Amino acid sequence: MERIDRTGPEERPGPEENRAGPEQTGTGPEETRIGAERERSGPAEGARRARRPVRAAGAARTVPGDRPAPLASFAYTAADEEKRRGVRRMKTTATGLLLLVALVYVLATWAKNEGVGGWPGFVAAAAEAGMVGALADWFAVTALFKRPLGLPIPHTAIIPTKKDQLGASLGSFVGENFLSGDVVRGRIHGLGVGRRLGAWLAEPEHADRVTAELSTALRGALTVLRDADVQAVVGEAITRRANAVEIGPGLGKMLEKVVADGGHRKVVDLICTRAHDWLVLHGDSVMEAVQGGAPGWTPRFVDKRIGERVYKELLRFVTEMRDMPGHPARASIDTFLTDFASDLQTDSDTRARVERLKSEILGRGEVQEVIASAWSSVRSMIIAAAEDEQSELRLRARASLMGLGARLATDDRLQAKLDGWLEDAAVYVVTTYRTEITSLISDTVASWDADQTSKKIEAHIGRDLQFIRINGTVVGALAGLLIYTVSWALGA
Repeated sequence: MERIDRTGPEERPGPEENRAGPEQTGTGPEETRIGAERERSGPAEGARRARRPVRAAGAARTVPGDRPAPLASFAYTAADEEKRRGVRRMKTTATGLLLLVALVYVLATWAKNEGVGGWPGFVAAAAEAGMVGALADWFAVTALFKRPLGLPIPHTAIIPTKKDQLGASLGSFVGENFLSGDVVRGRIHGLGVGRRLGAWLAEPEHADRVTAELSTALRGALTVLRDADVQAVVGEAITRRANAVEIGPGLGKMLEKVVADGGHRKVVDLICTRAHDWLVLHGDSVMEAVQGGAPGWTPRFVDKRIGERVYKELLRFVTEMRDMPGHPARASIDTFLTDFASDLQTDSDTRARVERLKSEILGRGEVQEVIASAWSSVRSMIIAAAEDEQSELRLRARASLMGLGARLATDDRLQAKLDGWLEDAAVYVVTTYRTEITSLISDTVASWDADQTSKKIEAHIGRDLQFIRINGTVVGALAGLLIYTVSWALGA
């Protein structure tokens, strides 16, 4: 069976990339072994193995039923490979030291067997113990990441086989020791957030920065919002609010106050003036309207005289109302408005008619369009104010921030109140969502590929672990020398 190459011509690694490790090329020993075994196995076995994911560097693909692929943020990188080259150099050094003490042991034993007295025994003992220490530490370090010599020895390959348990333990450790309410509360209390924030905001440049950031955020939010959606919400909210509140009593109280203060008189003066001017300009139209309404059997000159008389009386009446503040018609208007204001507050029929009129007006499409279009005006006004550094909005926001900062910096009670809010909020979050936070750790570790995780961890800490082998060799040699010396001194 021919193995399928999943990379295109431009994606196939070159010689340098082939030396970068199996995680980068996607054709490491594990994939090669799988392909060979698939060729040796029958069709059923090959089909079963074909369902296993083939992971490239940083791949995040998964196959149904398999463990999630490594997260992209945990991919094996060029920096990891550079560190791994350092680990290989330290491995070479530690192995070379093992070979050195082995050579010393061989030479010292040969010298001792040749009859050389004295020092060969001490050197052989030290070299022998150094080899034991080096081999023991090599086994311990290797067992962390893989099975030594490929043997299925229990309690080896700790990281690949116990990765999920380690992630769960790490999550539990963080939850118990870092996400407890007392720890979080004590830490936030010790920070003195209120005092620090106040001192920071009191600086003009910091207030300017916060104001600019808030303006940017406000413009971004208004830009993201769809006008049609906001207009629908605003229109519905205004309509619902207007329908829920009875406007009759409020209008009655307002009208009563206007009449009591004489505020309506200027409106009456304006109406009388405009009515007088209209009559002067359109006298012929008024007389024609009166004549047109006369019976057909009356003579035309009579109709004309009646029209002229009606026009003159109407003009005189309007002129007197305009020029005489104490005109009886004005008093009648005052009485009507006063009675109407009282009916709006107390008469159920009047209030019901006003509510029906309100509903009819709100239900008209033109009114709804006006209500909805108010959002566009408000939005444009807010965006313009947010963009202008000298706008009243930004100046007031800046002044408010600096004032708040000054108060926070000096007012102990306000500081304590803000710190208390932050502490309560943080404690609530960590105590309520502790399980979700710790599961993020355990689930993330569980999603990592075992082999890749092992290699990445080894790349980061393997160099220090190789010093354990070196130290084991040295300490073992010293211990062997000491034991041999004590035995020799006691005559053993």
